[in-house]
Amino acid sequence: MPFQRVLARATATANPPPSSQLSATPASSPSATTSNAPPKVASSSGSSGSSAGSQPPKKPKNRIRTFARTVLVTILAGGGYVIWRSYEQRHPGEQLPHDPKLPTVVVLGNGWASTAFLKELDNSGYNVVVISPRNYFLFTPLLPSVTVGTLSARSILEPTRFLTRHLKRKTEVYEGEVYEVDPEKKTVRFVDNSEVKGEVAGTEISYDYLVYAVGAENQTFGIKGVKENACFLKEVWDAEKIRTRIVDCIETANFAGQTQEEIDRLLSFVVVGGGPTGVEYAGELHDFLMEDLGNWYPDLADRIKITLIEALPNVLPMFSKQLIDYTMSTFQENKIHVQTKTMVKEVQEKKLIAQNEKKELVEYPYGLLVWATGNTARQVTKDLMNRLSSTQNSRRGLLVDEHLRLLGADGIFALGDCTATNYAPTAQVASQQGRYLARVFSKLHKKELLLKELDQAKQVGAEPAKLDSLANAVIRASNIAPFHYSHQGSLAYIGSDKAIADLPVFQGNLAAAGLATYYFWRSAYISQLFSLRNRLLVGTDWLKCKVLGRDVSRA
Repeated sequence: MPFQRVLARATATANPPPSSQLSATPASSPSATTSNAPPKVASSSGSSGSSAGSQPPKKPKNRIRTFARTVLVTILAGGGYVIWRSYEQRHPGEQLPHDPKLPTVVVLGNGWASTAFLKELDNSGYNVVVISPRNYFLFTPLLPSVTVGTLSARSILEPTRFLTRHLKRKTEVYEGEVYEVDPEKKTVRFVDNSEVKGEVAGTEISYDYLVYAVGAENQTFGIKGVKENACFLKEVWDAEKIRTRIVDCIETANFAGQTQEEIDRLLSFVVVGGGPTGVEYAGELHDFLMEDLGNWYPDLADRIKITLIEALPNVLPMFSKQLIDYTMSTFQENKIHVQTKTMVKEVQEKKLIAQNEKKELVEYPYGLLVWATGNTARQVTKDLMNRLSSTQNSRRGLLVDEHLRLLGADGIFALGDCTATNYAPTAQVASQQGRYLARVFSKLHKKELLLKELDQAKQVGAEPAKLDSLANAVIRASNIAPFHYSHQGSLAYIGSDKAIADLPVFQGNLAAAGLATYYFWRSAYISQLFSLRNRLLVGTDWLKCKVLGRDVSRA
């Protein structure tokens, strides 16, 4: 018996059981003394090996810590990029000086066409001069948001010098109003229209190439009283004037002792024009009146009335019928009254007279009237057309060829809203024209360099193979493809955090609408802004508006 106990202890020492088995079965028990079966030993050994080789699952705290580190690194990297890009934009490098041997390119205007041209232009081979009544580029698609305080005006302005200071060669920028273009003498005359006048308030400048992109002015169709009583929506000061007028109407309607009839008139807001500008403004106005003014003027909120007047059978004729119906349905939900097939006949100080589809004259009392009906040529453009009357016979604007060269003039390129083409007068068309023209000038400069190189090669008696190669290169540089417009789609905001989009997809169009399209609309416009500075300012304004609301105080 003592020998069996010694043997059992030796066996237990050679094959130790797991801790749970040791605690559950005492060594002195009969099963322990006789337990030498391989299955139990193998099972015990396999369980121990599996426990040692597997990793314990991550705790929730570890996952949270990893996520927090990732977010922190992303924020630091993004902040570093913003700081670096901001520093780079605010501290431009050295530029090449003015070279009198190079041709002079005079750019008139700094709208969509001119700004896209300057942004894409390699001006190392040109002396560039920019002349415009304003010293900034205005991102016009977001201008309706400025009228109601959703965005600050400064957020959608980009100083022209922020762009020209980053060009390779020094560029002159003059704030002035052009009043005469002489295509024969190749001169431009302009004046300083600022409130501060110096000893020189007008001058003349010569050009070798002229980029004519002065835009257009508001179309009134000669209707009596429009210029005197309506507010337009084309410039920053227009948006600021509208915003002030909105607050004036609300405060005057809230004035003690105001009659009920006068309150209804003051709280009637009329928009003429059913294009993207008019529709987007009506949507922005609805949001402002209902989301913000309605909270601070609850007694007046239910009496506010928005009316949109359009002469055509439908609003937004450039969109598909499905999206037009969606817009009309949204406007009906938002109590925006749409009057189509209605033509304005006269605008008085406090009311608008229009003719409806039944040929009846209808009066629309208003406190604010916004006119957004289209464009017409500026006076300087009309004068230029008269100088070239033999070739410029269109009433809509300047006629150009397929390379955007002005018909009847040498060295003048015209683009943007001042031209009469088959394309709609939109920012998308103008910006594509500007980028195209920048590529044309790059080819022209390359052609000049190749011609000089070819002349030098002929003078030194270069080999025929090299001369042929240079001659072929000159021919390729001379072959400039005509301008081709590529439609990227149409977007419009219609209020209540809803937008519509008509996007080209393969051989057809994709119609989208609703909240998701609204965020797409915002992201698309953010990406189109020319600088990081504008993107940050616009994004901050949107966030501030969502969290804090719009400011209803008078500016």
